[in-house]
Amino acid sequence: MNVAIIIAGGVGSRMGQEIPKQFINVGEKPVIVYTLEAFQEHPLVDAIEVVCLAGWEQVLRAYARQYKIDKLKWVVKGGASGQESIRNGVYNFEGVLAEDDICIVHDGVRPMLDPEVITDVVRVAKERGNAVTSMPYNEQIFLVDKKDSATTTQYIPRETLRRVSTPQAYRFGLLDSKYHEAFEKGVGIDGSNYTNTMMVQLGVRLNFAVGSDRNIKLTTPENLEFFRAWATERDARDE
Repeated sequence: MNVAIIIAGGVGSRMGQEIPKQFINVGEKPVIVYTLEAFQEHPLVDAIEVVCLAGWEQVLRAYARQYKIDKLKWVVKGGASGQESIRNGVYNFEGVLAEDDICIVHDGVRPMLDPEVITDVVRVAKERGNAVTSMPYNEQIFLVDKKDSATTTQYIPRETLRRVSTPQAYRFGLLDSKYHEAFEKGVGIDGSNYTNTMMVQLGVRLNFAVGSDRNIKLTTPENLEFFRAWATERDARDE
């Protein structure tokens, strides 16, 4: 069984909107629905769980009915942080999923998701136990000098770097055990940590899967405008 865990528990303060960014309408449809549709329409995804911002659960269920997202089976309350939200979503599957079932973790505000990305992350996770979508890093990275932060004498060769985002996929047994370990030890759960960084801190070797430059996270108003243009072009193409 392959299940998607969609993380939609944030408030999106940097977007500068009155409502959470995952519920902002784009082309008369909320952002979260575009994300859900990517998994609803994918043949390798059997069911969907959404970890939702508290107080918005019924709104989410109403949208799922309106837009015929019938793979949505579970709605779980989000936590105080991103890692707590993912943990809540993972723990909800205890006693439901088998250890070898695949959990695909994805940000609810990454709505421009190509089906090929989902296909590859599931494929790699089935073969190797986990997978993280990734892309080459095409800019030069320099290290700030410790004594003079306005200068540098060191750089990191970009050939040694990968940009990693969601979706990520893990066998449920690995995902569940590592979240228990992380919260028991207080490792990989603070700040900007996500499942992938937590896994590495707990000694897990991660496997790269195919990514996409279009799969951006909607964080700023500029990101939202880019998504509006994409959605308008897609809708016109589908007419």
